[in-house]
Amino acid sequence: MHELAENIAKQDIRALAKAITMVENDHPEKLSLLQDIFSLRNNAHFIGITGAPGAGKSSLVNRLIHHVRSQGWTIAVIAVDPTSPFSGGALLGDRIRMNQHFTDPGVFIRSMATRGSLGGLARATKDTLRICDAFGFDIVLVETVGVGQSELDIMKVADTTALVLTPNSGDVLQVFKAGIMEIADLFVINKADLPGVEKLRILLRDFIMMTNKERFVPPIITTVSTENKGIDDLWKQMENHKTYLAETNQGKEQRIRKLELEVKELIREEIWRDVDTYLTDSPVFLEQVDKPDADPYQLARNWYKDWKQEVMENGRK
Repeated sequence: MHELAENIAKQDIRALAKAITMVENDHPEKLSLLQDIFSLRNNAHFIGITGAPGAGKSSLVNRLIHHVRSQGWTIAVIAVDPTSPFSGGALLGDRIRMNQHFTDPGVFIRSMATRGSLGGLARATKDTLRICDAFGFDIVLVETVGVGQSELDIMKVADTTALVLTPNSGDVLQVFKAGIMEIADLFVINKADLPGVEKLRILLRDFIMMTNKERFVPPIITTVSTENKGIDDLWKQMENHKTYLAETNQGKEQRIRKLELEVKELIREEIWRDVDTYLTDSPVFLEQVDKPDADPYQLARNWYKDWKQEVMENGRK
């Protein structure tokens, strides 16, 4: 077993942080490490918090941390932040807002940069969840970057996804246009002390009635995170959804679908890594690109064909 995996099993916090850095940087030992990590899984509850900027996601997460810890459970929070255009790292807004938990050994908070991903998550997020699960956290919570319509990646990693909305804001119309509404297991109307709550609740009820067919009916929870209102109900509904997944065929189907998506993504990553190495090492690649009339469509077709030929020839050797 990989040394880092062994230390993670012993709940070595430094090994945890080092392993996450390894998967973020796509270290050559990443896959062997993750295979060992997978064997240590403890089936933590993976929770996703998503929604448009300004919905109060970070404040809500902060209150959830307090609630989870008051129940005696441990929690890891993966806060996916925007990527800095200068360093390529995460803009650590979320970790700053949660700094009162830094000295609590039952809480682990890690910011991750999206690094250009359009799905609201870093590519290494799923692996990081697995590592936190292997460490032994009861709850692993992911807060997405908050880019609105392109946050569908959360459905690939979370068991329970909460979509956070606010009354009287433009983000309501935006999310109704997007598929993000269809991945929500819970709807959270945050900042419920503002006017327009009932109007938004009616819109959400109508949406649920139109789209929900023989599946879990997403509850609508109102919260005021700044005043710690509605957090108990929110957590109760999250646990209800976890129980529903454990006891129904939908939960089984969801696990199979997520596993299938993950396997396909891993295959795509491996193929692209081989193609990229082949092109980078090829002098013909640079010569063909460095032409004013280079046709990207034809080049892509030719290079892919050449790469496949290279693979076939190597396989015959």
